[in-house]
Amino acid sequence: MPTFDATKAPARNAYDADVPGNLLNFMLRSWAPGTRKPPRVIAHAASFAARRRRLSQRFPGELLVVPSGHRKVRANDTYYPFRPGTDFFYLTGALEPDCVLVLLPRAAGHEALLFVEPNPGKTDATFFTDRNKGELWEGYRPGVPESQARYAITCRPLPELASVLQAAAALPGSHARIARGFSATTEALLGAAASDQSQRDAQMATFLSEMRLIKDAGEVRALQSAVAATRRGFEDVIARLRQASSERELEGVFWTRARMEGNDVGYTSIVASGAHACTLHWKHNDGAIRQGDLLLLDAGIEGHSLYTADVTRTLPISGKFTPEQRAVYQIVLAAQRAALQLVRPGNDFMAPNKAAMAVIAQGLEELGILTVSAQEALRDENQFYRRYSLHNVSHMLGLDVHDCAQARAENYKYGKLEPGMVLTVEPGLYFQTDDLTVPRRYRGIGVRIEDDVLVTARGHRVLSASLPSEADEVEAWMHRIWKARRR
Repeated sequence: MPTFDATKAPARNAYDADVPGNLLNFMLRSWAPGTRKPPRVIAHAASFAARRRRLSQRFPGELLVVPSGHRKVRANDTYYPFRPGTDFFYLTGALEPDCVLVLLPRAAGHEALLFVEPNPGKTDATFFTDRNKGELWEGYRPGVPESQARYAITCRPLPELASVLQAAAALPGSHARIARGFSATTEALLGAAASDQSQRDAQMATFLSEMRLIKDAGEVRALQSAVAATRRGFEDVIARLRQASSERELEGVFWTRARMEGNDVGYTSIVASGAHACTLHWKHNDGAIRQGDLLLLDAGIEGHSLYTADVTRTLPISGKFTPEQRAVYQIVLAAQRAALQLVRPGNDFMAPNKAAMAVIAQGLEELGILTVSAQEALRDENQFYRRYSLHNVSHMLGLDVHDCAQARAENYKYGKLEPGMVLTVEPGLYFQTDDLTVPRRYRGIGVRIEDDVLVTARGHRVLSASLPSEADEVEAWMHRIWKARRR
């Protein structure tokens, strides 16, 4: 029986050394028996099981398949660090690539099976010849019994997946749903897609996204932990700001904190100095750091739980806002405060955005940028304020930085806020350097202030409130860090 997926040949390169038979025999002998203790069950295993039961109840009698995904090639034979598909992790808590969760229909619901690659240890040559999976190359990885102990779910060897799926799909009246886009090999095992297959698959994706709209207590704790680490990352950047010469340097400083305390950054950090802050998703991070400019830092740490923070602060590089920078900053801050007032159960998801845009439009009028009244600029057929604000103020947050993306619009963008939802509140103003409608003294100024917010039973809680946002508090925060880190 093959020890790894039989469809995959052991990874080799043209420069790899040959393995003579005598070496092979020598390598397979005289290893001490395994002494590793069985792994502990993951935290919140009961929550993962409860989510699988909810999925089972929604699609009774149907075969449900959710792959973890595979490692992605970065270049030739090097890979990006693996992160499992969000739905797979949400249902299992498992972190390994090439796994597949299968819910087999049974009379009382579903039987949950997790298919994982077996690990024969040092009884098979692949432990030192396979550069992708061999333990001498990549380190320890769990096999079938270890995975079952760790994830508290019945595990089966991956080579058995094909026969199990084909047998289940062949049953009379069988319908299958699969999370697509993560494993073409697994999708092929289910055979040619029926005419309504894509619709069925989309329905499962939507259901899982809408499950994630409401976070449980464990998820909220994971998000709060990610925010706390993110604050420390922001303070690392502030401490380095005085001697930093480039955006890339500051990006590296934040990434170091992410790797120290979490899994990684939750998304590519936006480290935008000066006019780069006017590009919403500035990711080149190759600009210079100059005194007198602002630094827009939009960054979040993804914890070991895979839940990510998403926070933005706009910082005066010198430690003090200029009058023009402060004027723009105060408008954005006031817009965020107005938006936060409307983050409470029963309100429309878009209500905070509407409140923020009203403040933005009024501020633009007072700066003399709008040539019409704020009221006129806000009319649906005009929306002139959007030339300078560009984006809505909120998106859901969780395992994905833009979480719950497959949810239906009526339950997300046009839905109601409910306790347990976590969303960002992030208004911004961006004055392009070549925008002739903007007085010259404001051109090149970009400001965004973003916080992560939990909807509670009576209102909301700002998870990122520990990061100062009032202009005076930001200045004091920066000077306090500079003073403390000089000691």
